[in-house]
Amino acid sequence: MADLIRYELEDGIATVTMDDGKANVMSVRMLKALDAALDQTLADKAVLVLTGRERMFSGGFDLSVFQRDKQELLAMLTAGARLTERVLAHPLPVVAACSGHAVAMGVFLMLCADVRIGIDEGARTHINEVQNGMVLPRFAIEVSRHRLAPEHLNRALLLATPHAPQQALTAGFFDSLAAPAALAEAARAEAVRLQKLHAGAFAATKALLHQRILDALHAGIAQDLAGWSKAFGTTA
Repeated sequence: MADLIRYELEDGIATVTMDDGKANVMSVRMLKALDAALDQTLADKAVLVLTGRERMFSGGFDLSVFQRDKQELLAMLTAGARLTERVLAHPLPVVAACSGHAVAMGVFLMLCADVRIGIDEGARTHINEVQNGMVLPRFAIEVSRHRLAPEHLNRALLLATPHAPQQALTAGFFDSLAAPAALAEAARAEAVRLQKLHAGAFAATKALLHQRILDALHAGIAQDLAGWSKAFGTTA
């Protein structure tokens, strides 16, 4: 799956770059590649910097799958939901360097990182399911509720409002913004800072801090899977 992501390890920092040459859609193959990359960071004991190709973090789930095969669709939705849970629970620090547009599942993945840095121009952050006639799954709502400022949830999720960089920062999608040319450097600087934290204390505190959201996310995913299986007439 090296055609979808690059894994680069340097000085205890693993940079995972999504690049399918297009919109970095969250296909089953991309999701499996990201899951494998998480495994590798654990083996390497590395801080993870997750980023995308220039001007594109991820356009979300592969919409072509919705028209193709129900079994593949269920596998894709399941893998996406479980990846959010895994990233949020990851015992090592995760930095999302959002290199451009982030849409739908791309947003939900980004929101699970411990630190989120966006670019300050030319990018759109958009939870667009309702606009496209889709009901937001529970896992997506839980992740969004965990990160976004309460007063921005309705606008972002229910009204499907696209956010320019400064609007996304205010809403809570990002912790900070950087110029596109400076994003990689800003993400690496943050990763270096996170390396200085006590690893055991970080992992234990993260688990305690995220216990409620992880419990809610786990329950939401179980309900999502049951609904998807019923809707598609198949099982995960």
